[in-house]
Amino acid sequence: MSLARASLEVGAAAGGSRVLGFARDLLIARALGAGPAADALLAALRLPSALRRILTEGGFEAGFVPLYAAARAEGGDAAARRFARAGLAGLALALAGMSALVMLGAGAVVLAVASGFMEAPGTLHLATALTRLAAPVILGLGLAACLGAWLNAEGRVRPAALAPLAVNVLLVLTLLGLTGSDTPPDDQARAIALAFSVGGFVQLALVGIAARDLLRAARPSWSEQGRALALLVRRGVPAMLASGAAQLMLVAATQVASFTPSGVALLSYADRVFQLPLGLVAAGAGAVLLPALVGASDHRAARDALNRAVEGALLLSLPAAAGLAALSLPITRFLFERGAFTAQDSAGTAAALLGLSLGLPFAALGKVLAPAALERGTVGFAVTAGGIGIAVTLAAGAVLGDAFGLLGLGLGVSAGLTAHAATLAGALLASGRWRPDRRLVGRGIRIAGAALPLLLLHRVAPEGGAALIGTVILGALAYAGLALIVGAVTRDDLARLRPAASAPDLAPLPSALASRGRAFMKARRCSPRSS
Repeated sequence: MSLARASLEVGAAAGGSRVLGFARDLLIARALGAGPAADALLAALRLPSALRRILTEGGFEAGFVPLYAAARAEGGDAAARRFARAGLAGLALALAGMSALVMLGAGAVVLAVASGFMEAPGTLHLATALTRLAAPVILGLGLAACLGAWLNAEGRVRPAALAPLAVNVLLVLTLLGLTGSDTPPDDQARAIALAFSVGGFVQLALVGIAARDLLRAARPSWSEQGRALALLVRRGVPAMLASGAAQLMLVAATQVASFTPSGVALLSYADRVFQLPLGLVAAGAGAVLLPALVGASDHRAARDALNRAVEGALLLSLPAAAGLAALSLPITRFLFERGAFTAQDSAGTAAALLGLSLGLPFAALGKVLAPAALERGTVGFAVTAGGIGIAVTLAAGAVLGDAFGLLGLGLGVSAGLTAHAATLAGALLASGRWRPDRRLVGRGIRIAGAALPLLLLHRVAPEGGAALIGTVILGALAYAGLALIVGAVTRDDLARLRPAASAPDLAPLPSALASRGRAFMKARRCSPRSS
């Protein structure tokens, strides 16, 4: 019950952020269309945006939560908070240095993301300048993620879930201020990149205010900062790479898209639509599922939590994938086709969105299965699974993109997402850490059956924004009704989402983490490496 309600709360906050992200990209599309300025801006923001999504969708929690639990198990609350503050202090120095390096090597960073810009020197020059403006956000977002993970480990999920809204709020306000002005496209892009950077520090300030009581821990020494940072890097960086595999696959696809004029911009606009349903699953999996797995009393409880999370991921992602596939062109026209964004741009974005939609259920499964692999200590394998997905994305995107254009690029990402999810699932099944129960298998079949008719929505989708909204509402109601009729979801499931009158559901989480942390420390002492 607590997992379902907490996931719903975090997912709602993520949904709000994605809605603001929609508004942001609608305004960018209207102002810049899919021209060189849009290509340069979206390429410059690709890595920071991927970092932001990885962090806000629980990438940092995957490395931080087990270490925090272990510190609490060994020395209690005071020791755990001292460790977290030491890690925060060390991380601040490391992230400041990283931001400086990105600013100095901005040109190389752009080529690492979009080497196709070498054929367009003007776009490359602008993208380099925009990367320098956006680079400081690495410091703000990284520290905000650390504080957010700390709050989540204490069972306080709401502040960390709501704070990321700040970045998109600031960007939307900036774009509204530019609307109707005579500002050249290149200068508009510079203003947007700067606002993105400032937004990261606003997010940090909001999370810092919520965590001010935690920051009163004793001031750590330099040696403590170094040890805590080493632990976070050793555990956290691989965990972030593993849990952020879907975002890194889109970075890889950007590399392929950069060789097509306007390819980066059109793929980015399609990705924005794709991220809305995926973000609902990912945020709940990162901020809520991982602590639930860490706090599980035994393997059976952990497997049950994972099965229910997989069930929820399918319940959201399968109908979303069917709806996006059926309505990719009407959705693109309704959202983007205005101002500098042309009908030809709509066709390209819709093609990319169609290809991406096929991989949505696999992306959702990967987001749920990755925390399970990370929690059980198989970080190296989870990173390998992400590497396989990235390699498949590059190879399939290059081949399919050459054959089918932007549709092929989207299909290449879907192929990578499928390979990633399949690799994780195979490893968890082989090791016995995941065992799908009868309920999951039965519900999965019923969910697919309820979602399948949504593929026919394009037959009843007339032209016009109001008609499209009506079609989407009709499809959602039809899916909800079919899901109840076939048993994909039950009234008891819905009842569990209602708030209880008792204490907050996640209040017992810290003690559960401490219990799990003692087992974590015992396993480390008994392992051959620790000896």
